Amino acid sequence: MSARIRIDVWSDVVCPWCYIGKRRLETALSRFEHAGDVVVRWHSFQLDPSIPAGHREPVQEMLAKKIGAPASQVRAMTHQVTQLADAEGLTYHLDRAISVNTRDAHRLAHLAAEHDLGTEMHERLLRAHLCDGEVVDEPETLIRLAAEVGVPADEAAEVLRTTKYSAEVDTDIRNARKIGINGVPFFLLNETYGLSGAQAPETILSALNKVHALAS
Repeated sequence: MSARIRIDVWSDVVCPWCYIGKRRLETALSRFEHAGDVVVRWHSFQLDPSIPAGHREPVQEMLAKKIGAPASQVRAMTHQVTQLADAEGLTYHLDRAISVNTRDAHRLAHLAAEHDLGTEMHERLLRAHLCDGEVVDEPETLIRLAAEVGVPADEAAEVLRTTKYSAEVDTDIRNARKIGINGVPFFLLNETYGLSGAQAPETILSALNKVHALAS
């Protein structure tokens, strides 16, 4: 009988490195002999929880203020990460990306996980923000994105009308702090082996093989 491997991933749905990390994880799993024994679970993390609910600002303007850099430097930074994304088959349009508070998106992701659609919902939210220029705190947009991956629209609407799954989001973030996670993506294999950042597929594959050997 093969050993079971659980990968817990902390990620934010507006994080350009998280989408790159997700693709690199998928590449590693495509090369992993025991991929059928791997379960991936997505956990909430907010890069900037201090953004007020409802506040929207172009990402490039937000970054310029945050790091105190001229617009030309921010464009160079986003161009670099766009090129890295392109190498993973992702087409970023960060010039159209809108910075928002991601709490509602994460609450919706927890609903999706209840329907075994956590990975699909996380994928759709990342693509919506980073590639499509969608505003991922807008209720109508979130309901539509949820429905696209198979989450019932009425359930998504109910979550957004209430505070449902707030406790789950808070637990994810609290657990991240306990582990010492201060940046994402972060991958935790079988609660013992951690990988921080958008690691190369070869690095993730090596970790998978080590963890599998230990679990066998």
